[in-house]
Amino acid sequence: MSVDDLISIKTNKAVKPRPLQAASIPGMLGLFQNEWDAVVLSNYALEQQLHTARQELSHALYQHDAACRVIARLKKERDEARELLLKAERQAPTAGPAPAAAPTVTSNGKRAPEADTQSEGPGKKPRQGISSDIIKELTDCNARLSGQRKKRQVSPTLATPDALEKYTQLTSHPLHSSSKPGILSIDVHQSKDLVLSGGVDGTAVVFNRSSGELVSTLSGHSKRVTSVKFVAKDECALTGSVDKTVKIWQGQEDGSYTCKHTLKDHSAEVRAVTVHATQNYFVTASADKTWNFYDLSTGLCLAQVNDPSVQDGYTSASFHPDGLILGTGTTESLVRIWDVKSQANVAKFEGHTGPVTDISFSENGYFLATAAQDGVKLWDLRKLKNFRSFAPYDSNTLTNTVEFDYSGSYLAVGGSDIRLYQVASVKQEWNTIKVFPDLSGTGKVTSVRFGPDASYLAVGSSDRNLRIFGAPTATSES
Repeated sequence: MSVDDLISIKTNKAVKPRPLQAASIPGMLGLFQNEWDAVVLSNYALEQQLHTARQELSHALYQHDAACRVIARLKKERDEARELLLKAERQAPTAGPAPAAAPTVTSNGKRAPEADTQSEGPGKKPRQGISSDIIKELTDCNARLSGQRKKRQVSPTLATPDALEKYTQLTSHPLHSSSKPGILSIDVHQSKDLVLSGGVDGTAVVFNRSSGELVSTLSGHSKRVTSVKFVAKDECALTGSVDKTVKIWQGQEDGSYTCKHTLKDHSAEVRAVTVHATQNYFVTASADKTWNFYDLSTGLCLAQVNDPSVQDGYTSASFHPDGLILGTGTTESLVRIWDVKSQANVAKFEGHTGPVTDISFSENGYFLATAAQDGVKLWDLRKLKNFRSFAPYDSNTLTNTVEFDYSGSYLAVGGSDIRLYQVASVKQEWNTIKVFPDLSGTGKVTSVRFGPDASYLAVGSSDRNLRIFGAPTATSES
């Protein structure tokens, strides 16, 4: 660029005077103060915007984390379903031709032909009755167990009240479907450390507490499984359901279970299953106002008891430890005691409010605990009277389950929480050992069972998780 390229610009040489505020020191200080205030206000506005942005980011991260958890759970369920389908396809070639009746889906997706016992429907098949040979077997069992009870000593390995007081949740296991959550009944296999649970999803699950592994899934019921029982003698399991049927499952060498019989003698939902001390017979109680006595090996209904005095259906049932007495709870707030040999109603216990949700006989042979909306009542079978009552919850909270341990030393009660009591005599106070909160978040404990020597508690509730409570150890899971 040369000098010739430059263009001269003419401007006004008059300088604009400074403002009045800048003409003096006080004015300049005021000007600086205003500028400082503007900077501070601007900084405050920026901090407010930053805080809002942080909140929005935190909320977005929380939603992202929740979505990731849901996706992970769905992927896990998808993989499990694929695995079960693959196992079913592998077993298909060995299943053989399909029988005329529909096969039952058994554990781990396997199919097996099912014996459809009493297929003529409830009440249509004549009952042969409880024969004199069976009555003799029951009587001999009663005499043997009664004699052993008088000599039996408390196990030296039984957990002490101090040990029970320190119990806490050790593990929690999601065993049933997340779409239909809820465990309605559980039972413990005392020698093999297995837990059997029945769920709202229509399945029963066999779980190994020691290894923390699911052993087998018993699929076949079309509706909720309301009652489950182990039969340790023949490695069998019993399940009763709202679909009006009872299934007998036979354990296999690989740990799975195959449906051996489906019993269709009831005309309404089956609410309770209880096994006799011989482990050769069992009883089911139903909402159809009947209870049935079965031969376990054949699945044959030997007797169906329909007492005209029963106004409403049964809600619970349990054999006395000696086996000649059966206790049943009803929706009419009554507890009925039956003589198994004659199938006669020999006693009635009144006093509860609402349906009797659960009953449990003590191994000492003369205590009976019953649960209902008004709490727990304890009955002396020698005098046929109520000697103590517990009201652990408010009037709107059901007491859903009650259970004596095998030694007869402890009583567990479940409702909105789990409570352990130390068993005493008729006149002595039954002290509360421990109160466990319901950790399912549902406020509804549905079933409680003791492990061997009260070494742990298995708890089922209205979510799908089986919870194990026991003594804390260094390796306990949180």
